[in-house]
Amino acid sequence: MVLPTLAIVGRPNVGKSTIFNRILGERVSIVEDTPGVTRDRIYGKSEWLGKEFAVIDTGGIDLGDEPFLAQIKDQAEIAIDEADVILFLADIESGVTDADERVAQILYRAKKPVVLAVNKVDNPERRQDIYDFYSLGFGEPYPLSGTHGIGLGDVLDAVLAAFPSEDKSVEDDSIKFSLIGRPNVGKSSLVNAILGENRVIVSPIEGTTRDAIDTKFEAVDETFTMIDTAGIRKRGKVYENTEKYAVMRALRAIDRSDVVLFVINAEEGIREQDKKVAGYAHEAGRGSHHRRQQVDTVEKDNHTMK
Repeated sequence: MVLPTLAIVGRPNVGKSTIFNRILGERVSIVEDTPGVTRDRIYGKSEWLGKEFAVIDTGGIDLGDEPFLAQIKDQAEIAIDEADVILFLADIESGVTDADERVAQILYRAKKPVVLAVNKVDNPERRQDIYDFYSLGFGEPYPLSGTHGIGLGDVLDAVLAAFPSEDKSVEDDSIKFSLIGRPNVGKSSLVNAILGENRVIVSPIEGTTRDAIDTKFEAVDETFTMIDTAGIRKRGKVYENTEKYAVMRALRAIDRSDVVLFVINAEEGIREQDKKVAGYAHEAGRGSHHRRQQVDTVEKDNHTMK
């Protein structure tokens, strides 16, 4: 049994990650004004009126031609399948867009309870414009200000009312381990190989995995929670705000892990940055294991370090 699950879904840049962070009360998902910045599903746990539930933040659903949009759409649909209730987020500034209507079509097919919220209603005078969103077909739209948190309580009341009546909550006593390493060493490919599904977007572009992703699975009669983190790079090479948040999330992932698995590119070997990253885990008192990835690209070397 698992916690009831809420998925936050909508087109890019409507404030999904801001609302996600509001619900969790901490900065878990990368928040930036650039559309498409939330690339993978991000999981968290929250509580409202004594009821615990899981929350999924998804990348914006868009059918355009920008990089990653097709993969973001696939990941969002997987999150919808996992959810008990869907929070469909739009925004008052843009009004009802063609992209909103495309998202609505996806949600109709999901046949899940949907709570429609309209974000960015920071000015009370804009509340009258919310009635336009009835056209999306999900009943009463809830006005919301993610920036100030106004209206979030009403939204969460509606979400709790839509959750299944049975209590599916359970204590999380799984063994938690994180995958840590420099960018593009194959961490996401290793995750997918273990799980047997496209759980994390895999791309040859360095820095694709920007957030830490939690995945629970069972093996050898044990329950594990695997955390796939963004590659930690040298501080001087972290140019974008997005990358800075990703590094911070990776280091926090070490703190909440029981064991840390360091993934190293076998062709490049152990670098100084790998040693520094291992130092983070050592200082945190975490058990560690090193795995050399991408060995299929390396000729056999009898001098490989044991």
